[in-house]
Amino acid sequence: MKVSIVVPVYQEEAGIEEFLRRFDRQTLPRSEFEIIAVDGGSEDRTRDIASRYADRVIVQRAKGIGGARNDGVAEARADIIATTDADCRVPEDWLERIVRHFEDARVVAVCGPDGPLEGSWKARTIFFFVRSIIRIAALAGLYGTGGTNSAFRKEAFWALGGYRTLPHSDDIDLGFRLRGRGRIVYDPNLYVRLSVRRLERQGYMRTLLLWLRGDLKALAGLPIEAGGYARQKY
Repeated sequence: MKVSIVVPVYQEEAGIEEFLRRFDRQTLPRSEFEIIAVDGGSEDRTRDIASRYADRVIVQRAKGIGGARNDGVAEARADIIATTDADCRVPEDWLERIVRHFEDARVVAVCGPDGPLEGSWKARTIFFFVRSIIRIAALAGLYGTGGTNSAFRKEAFWALGGYRTLPHSDDIDLGFRLRGRGRIVYDPNLYVRLSVRRLERQGYMRTLLLWLRGDLKALAGLPIEAGGYARQKY
């Protein structure tokens, strides 16, 4: 077992099957990775559908989106943990590229960019801008280990205490803390598409400013205000 994929899910009945079936087409053999779905208390058929394709489906015990991922990592058998979300679409070589980076023993985390699943000009423009900022930050040694498209060594993760209980930006916070544990790789070709339905519903600028404020506070070690951002019905 080379990789454990941890996926928080909540009310994903409409899209969870398409998401999970795509892992049958990964270039890394299916016997070399496992899928752990962590359900945040869905009241639809999310768990039933996920159980057909995931190796394990567990009910979230810890608080917040970071807590869901912590619960999944606690169940993981592999030394490398990959994270994404159920409304994402990963490329077929996603896991193979991740594993290849970890062949360097100095590497503790790998991350890559994401872009919109939906094809509106507004979404494409905004995500091009966001990816540019993330690439510049990576060149400056600041790595955003976004929950949609990241991987890390389990040992280093638990040495830091896992994800902190934050309303958002907990994934970015993890990347900032992992810097002291070893090398982080930003791979621009490790590209994941994600749904922008949340951004369109809440407003692009409102959501992006929420992310930016949280990321800057995480970098500065400041508290991030509580909010209902992470757990959404779609």
